[in-house]
Amino acid sequence: MKKEMVMLAGGCFWCTEAIFQRLKGVSNVVSGYSGGEKEKPTYSEVSNESTGHAETIQITFDPQIISFEKLLEVFFKLHDPTTVNQQGNDVGSQYRSVIFYHDQKQKETADRVKQEIEKSGIYRDPIVTEVIPFKNFYKAEDYHQDYYNKNKNYPYCQAIIDPKIKKLFKEFPQQTKSL
Repeated sequence: MKKEMVMLAGGCFWCTEAIFQRLKGVSNVVSGYSGGEKEKPTYSEVSNESTGHAETIQITFDPQIISFEKLLEVFFKLHDPTTVNQQGNDVGSQYRSVIFYHDQKQKETADRVKQEIEKSGIYRDPIVTEVIPFKNFYKAEDYHQDYYNKNKNYPYCQAIIDPKIKKLFKEFPQQTKSL
């Protein structure tokens, strides 16, 4: 069983982590920071947009159970890939939409899936998701890890994350698992 890894940024990592944890074939999701220049950034630094990093999740998955392509389909359908540096009320470059690819095969797949989503007409506006090479990933502070599962009653979780999880189970019933 060969595991693969991908890093995705699509807004608040609390949201994306909660979604991807619920997919069959995903064995681990870590919240962190990627895409910037500063080594070992803190949440405060990333939030101040002084690092160039985006809130990112590191996903470890089994491609025999869930394909990279299917992960990207979930990614594109469960955040808004048409807004620059924004997801809902979360605004700033740390909330940009990015696929950090690890090799040429991932790049080609990401470019193809992005084009397919663009052509599908799901979104009226152009997709602004960046497809860039992976350079670094820094794990976020411990209190950010598994945030939704530890804080389901937090108003942000109920208002923002709960609807995304409901949409995941509705649109991808064959790929989801209960936690």
